[in-house]
Amino acid sequence: MRDKTHTEFVDRWAEFVRNSPDNWRKIYTEFINAQILMNRQFLERLKNTPGGREKIIETYQIKNLQGYEKLLRNDSKKII
Repeated sequence: MRDKTHTEFVDRWAEFVRNSPDNWRKIYTEFINAQILMNRQFLERLKNTPGGREKIIETYQIKNLQGYEKLLRNDSKKII
């Protein structure tokens, strides 16, 4: 179960969304974009570690390696 501070945060966020229908979208969009950027940066670092590309393929269950060529490409421009 989440702690009290999490519940309080959710309550405050819900109140903010209700009272500021035009303002919350910008904050939410910036948050989501930051999460996507952090994921991309992590994958970039991971693929450059020993066995990193294989871990990405296994974790995301990638079957079509050609379809993910940019993600899986290493510095020599070769796929795995």
